[in-house]
Amino acid sequence: MKFESKLILICLLGMGFHVDISRAQPFSRIATGNGHSLFLKSDGSLWAMGDNEYGQLGDGTYNTTNLPEQILTNNITAVAAGNGFSLFLKSDGSLWGMGYNLNGELGSGGTNNINHPVQIVPGNVTAIAAGLHSLFLKGDGSLWGMGFNGFGELGDGTTNNAYYPKQILANGVIAISAGSYHSLFIMSDGSLWSMGKNDCGELGNGVFNLAAPYGTNLPQKVVAGNVMAIAAGGGHSLFIKSDGSLWGMGRDAEGELGDGDYNYENVNQPEQIVSSNVTAISAGLEHSLFCMNDGSLWAMGYNPFVFEFVTSR
Repeated sequence: MKFESKLILICLLGMGFHVDISRAQPFSRIATGNGHSLFLKSDGSLWAMGDNEYGQLGDGTYNTTNLPEQILTNNITAVAAGNGFSLFLKSDGSLWGMGYNLNGELGSGGTNNINHPVQIVPGNVTAIAAGLHSLFLKGDGSLWGMGFNGFGELGDGTTNNAYYPKQILANGVIAISAGSYHSLFIMSDGSLWSMGKNDCGELGNGVFNLAAPYGTNLPQKVVAGNVMAIAAGGGHSLFIKSDGSLWGMGRDAEGELGDGDYNYENVNQPEQIVSSNVTAISAGLEHSLFCMNDGSLWAMGYNPFVFEFVTSR
């Protein structure tokens, strides 16, 4: 499996995010994967750039590009970029994908990479998440997954890869996040659940699984309620509670939890990082970002030049 050190999972969390570049048309959604980027414009068009070794840009080629290129002209509502593959939703609720598919990430039933958009589910999909595996929600609150499952990150009770979409839970799920080898989701009662690899404590269940199978292949409850947002990274997890507090668990070897522990020790249960006013989060492979309600952006974790907790307006 291809796995490099630039996997970044962007969680927009309904921020109404807009970027203006050279007075270009405003963007409405963005997602960055392992070497490639996707974005939507406000007209519903899908654009992509970057690495295209597996066809993850969906332009019908395997050629890398350093300029944005339009993939589809309209009706796209959401995007997710994973490890060499891309997912997107159309306005009719259909789920589509392209790119790396060796482990079934695209849910096509095969293992061939695909360099153009292919329909995975015809309708009723409401949310998507991509890491080294794929997750999606349907309108009935059911949780589905496909792709790599070597550490149980699909939560289906096995460690077998899924080459077709597989239902994990029948109802009640309201939010999802896919990390490198673990998954997080929120239930309608505000509880936080996790599954997958846990050698760094990223599942937050109070243990480190340092020997095979290195985690759990069934969903387990981590927090009983009041969780409103989640982000799963390379080996760590972040979440926001309804009081605006930021919490984290898992790998902290590069300071990605921002807890001020200069011993950079991994954490196997949720610990509070910021007490209030956090509005959005994103977890990368070895770093973390969050926004405060005053519009400030904060960061912690791996930085080739300096390791510190920083803020920018």
